[in-house]
Amino acid sequence: MPDNLASLKNSVPEKNNSNWHLVLRSTLIDLGIECRFFLHNNFAFLAFDNEKTILHLVDLDNNFEAIDFLNLQENYHSKGIKLVHLWEDIWLSRSTQVIARIKSLLGLNIRIHGRKTKVHKLTKPIAEHFIDENHLQGSVNSRYKLGLFVKEELVGVATFSSLRKMSHTENYRSIELIRFAVKAGFSVSGGLSKLIAYMVNLLKPNDLMTYADRDWSAGEVYIRLGFEQKGILEPQSFQLDEQLKRILIKSETTSAEKVFNTGSLKFILRF
Repeated sequence: MPDNLASLKNSVPEKNNSNWHLVLRSTLIDLGIECRFFLHNNFAFLAFDNEKTILHLVDLDNNFEAIDFLNLQENYHSKGIKLVHLWEDIWLSRSTQVIARIKSLLGLNIRIHGRKTKVHKLTKPIAEHFIDENHLQGSVNSRYKLGLFVKEELVGVATFSSLRKMSHTENYRSIELIRFAVKAGFSVSGGLSKLIAYMVNLLKPNDLMTYADRDWSAGEVYIRLGFEQKGILEPQSFQLDEQLKRILIKSETTSAEKVFNTGSLKFILRF
């Protein structure tokens, strides 16, 4: 895996005066995380010493399609390597959260045992602030908000939808896990399952549904908890506003920036 910085510089958009690839690598190295660039078939990558995780660095100026990224991800998955698609706009707008997610993927977090935590309901401002600070996609509307606490410190948050009646079975109710975030620098063993158990005991749903962002995950954490994959959401295209916030394109209108994701995986946990 050659370190080809000269070639990599050519892949950065001319309009972007700073080379975000190099800034990312420099930030990681300053944190003691060794990594190196390499190029393959016009894709730019950042590899780590554990050889099990690779970042695919995606410039806003590109000629790729979502299928190219899905095939790339599947190719590395077949080799036992986790490949993550990191877009330029995500790095520029959510760099703190990106670094926290990378450290988590590399197993560099401080580990907390779920049995040492307690679950409490949260107010909307507290939950949204925590998720905005610690989740790549930020907060969205939710009905129920739960927090994991170690003594007085909030270390994890999960948000859920209202109960939804399903038409396929009489008296069947489902709930959605909308967001789950852990404080940057920490991992909570059994934290998500503890939050889910609390919510299930509270509302008695027949199942819990959630989605995994395919750019970053194949839903491994959900599979370990007993979720079943039940569907695939197609890739989506976005426009970017002045703050690099992604706005979903619902029509065939083309965007000045070719921004898309690789879709999502739908998971369901039945009770």
